[in-house]
Amino acid sequence: MEIKKMIHKTKSLCPECLGVIDAEIEEKDNKIFIKKSCKEHGSFEDLYYGDAKVFKRFLKDEYDNSGLENPNTHEKKGCPYDCGLCNNHKSPTVLGLIDVTNICNQRCPVCFANAEACGYLYEPTIEQLKKMLHNLINEKPVPCQAVMFSGGEPTMREDLPDIIRMAKQMGFLQIFIATNGINLSKDPQYIAMLKEAGLDAIYLQFDGVTEEPYHTIRGFNALPTKLKVIENCRKVNFTQVLLVPTLIGGVNDKEAGDIVKFAVKNSDVVTGVNFQPLSFAGRVNNKDLKKMRITQPDLMHLLEEQTEGQIVPDDFYSVPFLTPLSLFFERLQKKQTTKFSCHPACGSATYIFVDDGKIIPITTFVDINGFFNLIKQINEDKEKNHHIWKIKAMAKIIKQIPRLIDKAKMPKSINLIKVAINFLRGDKNALAPFYEKSILIGIMHFMDGYNFDCQRVQSCIVHYSTPDDRIIPFCSYNAIHRTIVEKKFSKPLNIKS
Repeated sequence: MEIKKMIHKTKSLCPECLGVIDAEIEEKDNKIFIKKSCKEHGSFEDLYYGDAKVFKRFLKDEYDNSGLENPNTHEKKGCPYDCGLCNNHKSPTVLGLIDVTNICNQRCPVCFANAEACGYLYEPTIEQLKKMLHNLINEKPVPCQAVMFSGGEPTMREDLPDIIRMAKQMGFLQIFIATNGINLSKDPQYIAMLKEAGLDAIYLQFDGVTEEPYHTIRGFNALPTKLKVIENCRKVNFTQVLLVPTLIGGVNDKEAGDIVKFAVKNSDVVTGVNFQPLSFAGRVNNKDLKKMRITQPDLMHLLEEQTEGQIVPDDFYSVPFLTPLSLFFERLQKKQTTKFSCHPACGSATYIFVDDGKIIPITTFVDINGFFNLIKQINEDKEKNHHIWKIKAMAKIIKQIPRLIDKAKMPKSINLIKVAINFLRGDKNALAPFYEKSILIGIMHFMDGYNFDCQRVQSCIVHYSTPDDRIIPFCSYNAIHRTIVEKKFSKPLNIKS
């Protein structure tokens, strides 16, 4: 007998008309589904989370942030049509996105933006871009400190180095580009130029380790291009490349483990893999939706199978799980700091190390739950004298760290006990060995009209900055606002024959 259990109610979108409708998140057959009904277009059900156990574990990490002191818009039509950010949004921007162009040198059917398909050119001017950056870094109470330039294909802009340099001069601490790699594959000196301008990391579209997925997702075999980018980065000592696979059921889901293994083999250049399960744009029939939909737990189980059990679902933690650590540093430094306060269902991650060719997740030798419980206890200490609280906190952490880290299981490549103690003592470079030796495995599942959840949108931390002085959550931008914004600031596309 099928057993159903309602988890909570929310608001969603009709995938046909994009109208706001009531929705329920419910558990069924140990999975989580979103159900909703539109008066005009009927009922819809979609897989929300492929493992109810993982979902319930993540929900415990939910954290309501205080939002912005200086919102850009106010409530008129209701979520998600008031973006943004409106006074009901709970999280400031952690990662700001700016589309610098919608021109692209690929024609991918899964892409959010393509100039030729749209029939118009969207390309903000330098002055517009400066204002868009200004809006991000002037958020209060905590400025956005990380920005990613995307598109289209951002390297199609000849002035991309100038744009990166401008962002660095404005005070952004981390600057990324999201790229298909075609232009980066042509000349290593172009990568060196971007690095010199201030580029910190490359998010490289990377859909598999064989040519088959690329034919389906990109329309041609793009694998040699990706390999050339890795080679060119190595030549100019650019060591911050994150692989970004668009994961699609029945297309490249069988290569998830091999993508991680590829990252391990190229860890001198590749610092992480950020899986992004496909977000469906436009109408999709129910058969294709069920076949192609991959949720975060689905990917976790695939990785367990494809890495021979070296990475398992319990190795992953939700993004807001980190919030107690942010609160600790906030109290330690006596100033507000960045909090990864997105909805627990939005993203998850783990770190892995490599020892004698074997993948070792950080959870193998670190008691993650124990460490964060310790941090929570310290945060709850009612000591009013900051100096005394700080001394007590540091003493407690330094005393407990050896108990929380298993030296016998710790990889030979890193002494994490030493790293942690040096970091807590104020050594700004203490974490460098951790990032050099570890590989981030992340999953960020962006929403579409079928699985859209307004509660997730209201806690979003990944936002587009737009020329009309708005800052718009990623999923609502791509589901609703993108076309409106681009058309407002576009001009006719002159296609050269």
